[in-house]
Amino acid sequence: MNPLRSLWVKLLAGYLLVALVAVAVIGILANRSTTQQFELYVSQGKQMRAERLAPTLAAYYAQFDSWAGVQDWLATEGAALLQGPGQGAGRGMGAAANEWLIVADYTGRVVADSGGGLLVEQLSSAQLAQGAPIYFDGHVVGTLLIPIEASERHALDQHFLSRVNRSLLWAGLAAAAVALALGLILARQLTAPLRTLTQAVQRLTKRGSVTALAGVDPLKALPAGLPNVPQLEIRSQDEIGQLSAAFDEMTQSLAQQETLRRNLMADIAHELRTPLSVMQGDLEALLDGVYQPSAEALASLHEETVLLSRLVDDLRALALAEAGQLHLQRQPTDLNELLAGVVSSFDLQAESQGQVLQLAPLTPSLELDVDPQRVRQVVSNLVSNALRHAAGPGGNVLVSAEAKDGEVQISVTDSGPGIPAEELPHVFDRFWRGDRTRVEGSGLGLAIARELVRAHGGRIWVESTPGHGSAFHFTLPVR
Repeated sequence: MNPLRSLWVKLLAGYLLVALVAVAVIGILANRSTTQQFELYVSQGKQMRAERLAPTLAAYYAQFDSWAGVQDWLATEGAALLQGPGQGAGRGMGAAANEWLIVADYTGRVVADSGGGLLVEQLSSAQLAQGAPIYFDGHVVGTLLIPIEASERHALDQHFLSRVNRSLLWAGLAAAAVALALGLILARQLTAPLRTLTQAVQRLTKRGSVTALAGVDPLKALPAGLPNVPQLEIRSQDEIGQLSAAFDEMTQSLAQQETLRRNLMADIAHELRTPLSVMQGDLEALLDGVYQPSAEALASLHEETVLLSRLVDDLRALALAEAGQLHLQRQPTDLNELLAGVVSSFDLQAESQGQVLQLAPLTPSLELDVDPQRVRQVVSNLVSNALRHAAGPGGNVLVSAEAKDGEVQISVTDSGPGIPAEELPHVFDRFWRGDRTRVEGSGLGLAIARELVRAHGGRIWVESTPGHGSAFHFTLPVR
């Protein structure tokens, strides 16, 4: 993969871009704020200088009792007097020899201007507020202003702001470098779990590809059991941690599905082997002349063929149901008639075994929108299992139905030995048999019944206490 397309490179570029934008915005705002504050500083410095010079002009006014001749006085001895000792070409708080001074009387009219251009100017109250008042005998007789020339302001701004901008530039470059370093660390840390996850997926994919080239089922590359399944170290509870946990759950599920698939294949092979072995043995005996092709021999072969055909049909029905492709032919169905028909079909079997098969009184006119053939298949399977487990004289099987909470619950209860608690979770698994010594059935009936009930939008479960029989229940939505 191109390193420039890596996620950590994109994250790093994002961090750097954010840092540069932040530094640029801060630099612009700092520049504007510094300019305003610097102008305020220079203006305040001029005003403080004017306040220190105001007493000198107040002395002049006291001497002449007016501002007459103050313009000439500023141009001659007043300039040296106002400059003061120890002040030269400095700026800011000190006054220069060429410092611009403006004197206005108490009305705001300019009476002296060291620049010589504002003698007829009338200053506004806002302009007068920027100067220093001149007091004589407790009264304001004038105002002294030291304005900033445009060229002076520009020179000060350029000199000071150039230094500030240079400092901001270096600070911005340093901040960008720090952001780049921190972004690199954060990006590598954030993408480290993703790299680990990618490597795990690549190992899983590579393992599947290698086994496929070798003619091996890719899923068999996974371990047969849950141990040794690839696991990721989850160090956080954020989205990446949740993704890692989901990957672990996926690998666990793959291992479980592989175990179930292997068990299913082994069970199918076992179930198919028995009738095929019988058929093969009978046919070989007929070919070798051991048996004659009598009606009994052909009937035995036919019986095994029927058993094999039923097993294949059951497997096909289960596969369709689990894949959600089982087509249901729903139609209005009277549940009472359906259950009565199923019970009557098993009456002869129950009577021959000395058992009692009963149908509890049902609610009148209980009509459902279901596939009657599939529901009959479920009930027949449950009744057949109940009669088989309640075998022997005195065995009882009860079929009942009850409408409640918008659904109908059908129950088949037997008086058999019950199901051990450790086997209850596996009752509806494929090829499960509660008693391994029994050979009746394919072990798919309850698994098919579960999928058929689910296809109708219902649920199925079992309740059992060892020694007190079992009760299978399933629900169907009311029409």
